[in-house]
Amino acid sequence: QVRLVESGGDSVQAGGSLRLSCAASGYTYSMQCMGWFRQAPGKGREAVAVIGSDGRTVYANSVKGRFSISKDNAKNTLYLQMDSLKSEDTAMYYCANLIYQLSYCQGGYWPATPSRTGNVWGPGTQVTVSS
Repeated sequence: QVRLVESGGDSVQAGGSLRLSCAASGYTYSMQCMGWFRQAPGKGREAVAVIGSDGRTVYANSVKGRFSISKDNAKNTLYLQMDSLKSEDTAMYYCANLIYQLSYCQGGYWPATPSRTGNVWGPGTQVTVSS
């Protein structure tokens, strides 16, 4: 089992930047498809960006050109660089090992709902953007 812990969340002004990190430990060989998700109060959890084992990335339309997902395999760490932040980016951000929904990384349509029980999730890190 992979264990994930996010860090880097903070309160920033609109237009600012943050870099989130997700440290993985345990059975990291299962990390074929990794992703960042977010959940704002009263809303469902939505995918932000994913990265496959081949390094291919896919982004939500709302963050294209502003966010960048990357990973350091040697450090077992996933990153999310967030630039030009907007108030609507305010949410709890989670990283996930999408072992149950590899289709996120296969270039087609994303699943309508991320599986909370099949995939592996970190506890989350809060990002607050003030305008």
